[in-house]
Amino acid sequence: MLRRMLFMLGAVIVVVLILAALKFNSIYQQIQQFSAPAPAISVEAQTARRLDWQSRLPAIGTLKASQGIDLSVEVAGTVSEVQFRSGEQVAKGQPIVLLDSEVEQASLAAAEADLALSRLEFQRARSLLERQAVSRSEFDRLNAELQKADASVAQLRASLAKKRVLAPFAGTIGIRQVDVGDFLAAGTPIATLQDLSTLFVDFYLAEQHVPLLALGQRVQLQVAAYPGERFEGVISALNPKVETTTRNVQVRAELANPDGRLLPGMFADLQVLLPTRTAQVVVPETAITYTLYGNSVLLVSEGTPPEGVASDEPYLVVERRFVSTGERRDGLVLILDGLEGGERVITAGQLKLDNGTHISLADTRTLEPEPDQQPTTD
Repeated sequence: MLRRMLFMLGAVIVVVLILAALKFNSIYQQIQQFSAPAPAISVEAQTARRLDWQSRLPAIGTLKASQGIDLSVEVAGTVSEVQFRSGEQVAKGQPIVLLDSEVEQASLAAAEADLALSRLEFQRARSLLERQAVSRSEFDRLNAELQKADASVAQLRASLAKKRVLAPFAGTIGIRQVDVGDFLAAGTPIATLQDLSTLFVDFYLAEQHVPLLALGQRVQLQVAAYPGERFEGVISALNPKVETTTRNVQVRAELANPDGRLLPGMFADLQVLLPTRTAQVVVPETAITYTLYGNSVLLVSEGTPPEGVASDEPYLVVERRFVSTGERRDGLVLILDGLEGGERVITAGQLKLDNGTHISLADTRTLEPEPDQQPTTD
């Protein structure tokens, strides 16, 4: 009986020792797991470049034709002929619309007959005056009648000319708003006429930028109709006063439009190119972290690996650095202070990164921005 109890007690002790060994091994593995170095976080990085950066002044404006009007009639009348097609090119002086002028022509004929009679009576009186066969007062009256008849003919001819609407300049005429037989009151619009060969763009800049502006300065603009395409012009006029309500000055730029792709009224996003060009450090916009405490970038730097970690490759870690940023353009940000050309900045995978975090560089999948400036050597 005693032997049996000792055997069972020994079995229980062996089982307890086995379970304790298993538990100890599990705890040891967990400790080893937590104490092992964290795996490297995969990120993308690009090198900060030094570019020949040209400063620009952004603005918005509206395109307008160098010459553009809404054609209308000056006198009332009924349309007898429409001598244009909507959207066609017209020449200077080309007839656009003719109004019925039968009454005016009849009145002109009567006035011309009166003028001829007045001229005949005046010539007869002048010959009689030389022989003193007519009084001086009668001669003066006939002279006044002649001038009055001449003025009446000139007035009727002017009124008759207003019955013909002519193109004041060459350009593209718009969609017609009248038809033959319509009675038009004075001022009724017929169609728009726009000279599209040259366009103006009017915009405003702050008064502190006035010293940076000059006639002939280059301007680049973009419109929503042609995304990604730039059009160039030059500053042609500066308003000689500053608007007192906004403290802005009006600027006008001129650009050629030989193919007529741009149309008056289009909204333009433009930039005035300043003459100064300096080498500046730029990084992709995705590399900048914006916070209330300041803007910063995450640099790729070499650190010291922890004990027990051996590798032939450099041990890369994160270094946060605060920077001063400037203009943003074409997916790039100008760095004014805090970064040098050639340093590598993280552009993707920054989430939850901080100083000292172990990282590994992955292949760049993000498209690099393509600025219009060429890189300069560091």
